[in-house]
Amino acid sequence: MLTTISGFDRIGEENAFAVLAKANALAAGGMDVINLGIGQPDFPTPPHIVEAAVKALRDGHHGYTPAPGIPALREAVAADMTMRTGVDTSPDNILIVPGGKVTMYMAIGMFGEPGVEILYPDPGFPIYRSMIEFTGATPVPLPIREENGFAFSPADVAERITEKTRLVIINSPANPTGGVSTPDDVRALARILEVHPNVAVMSDEIYSRMTYDGQEHLSLGSFPELRDRLILLDGFSKTYAMTGWRLGWSLWPDALFDKARKLAVNAWSCVNAPAQYAGIAALTGPQDAADDMVSAFDDRRKAVTAALGALPGVTCAVPKGAFYAFPNISATGWKAKPLADALLAETGVALIGGPDFGTLGEGYVRLSYAAAKDRILEGVGRMGDFLASNPPR
Repeated sequence: MLTTISGFDRIGEENAFAVLAKANALAAGGMDVINLGIGQPDFPTPPHIVEAAVKALRDGHHGYTPAPGIPALREAVAADMTMRTGVDTSPDNILIVPGGKVTMYMAIGMFGEPGVEILYPDPGFPIYRSMIEFTGATPVPLPIREENGFAFSPADVAERITEKTRLVIINSPANPTGGVSTPDDVRALARILEVHPNVAVMSDEIYSRMTYDGQEHLSLGSFPELRDRLILLDGFSKTYAMTGWRLGWSLWPDALFDKARKLAVNAWSCVNAPAQYAGIAALTGPQDAADDMVSAFDDRRKAVTAALGALPGVTCAVPKGAFYAFPNISATGWKAKPLADALLAETGVALIGGPDFGTLGEGYVRLSYAAAKDRILEGVGRMGDFLASNPPR
């Protein structure tokens, strides 16, 4: 009989992909499905980025690259990071990776083991907890509350750090809530971490370019005093509509970079070459398409929150970042996951139940507004019709 190590029994998953599979199956069967579940821009990758990848292939760039990434891309990332944080960033600390999840996997794997604690946002991206449990570490939820604008509270972080804490995970702008931590709260977190020099931090900033209403995103990379234990996660998927390209990057402290490089060598050798040349074009070329996407998301954000707030028993805080709405459905009487399941099966509207993002997600559902505005509003309309005619089950 085959056996595996026990850690594999603890691995969770990202239910958005399970919902996507169900939605696709229903659509294949003839149902008109409106997918508001998956966090994927509905825009094409900008043409100049695509052409850079095509040119790279035609120029013969289809072999192995250095495991940390081609030097020109690492330099472009470092220059962009320096510009956005005001702190000089060396290409030697940049690792090019096949998507954002890889950085989570490596960072949590480096610090997680039985007997240690890792703080993570709840509700938050489900892979955080999944990977923490896989390592045998103890996951310590960091509450993300609606009354705090769906941003972390520095006081909550300080209260939860113990002598067992190895790593704190922060995500702003946030998935699933759309919350953005204020610069004051980020500064307060930096001060807290200063007095805990043995605690590392992983800052997931994959939505860093997507903020609204003048909300400022202050990167943890802006604090030189944290660079010796900061792992910063970012990438191209959301900003440049490149989800399927599987191209991300991460910033590592000097003491951890070679460990991350060795993991790269062991796990994927290198990121495919044409995607890396596309990444150079994305960072160094025109930013108009990326800015236009954010403007479109902003318009949809306003429309979807207003529409959700008009539904019976539903309220919706206005998200300040990313492209997710996280409406409160508690007053409908429905539990979140049964409501999400029923909406997909009976109305063709795919969204994600809040508990898929943590125990504190109960009472909420997540809608992605990275879809056409008319389809978003039609989906919310179907949700309203369903709630008006279906009592909780």
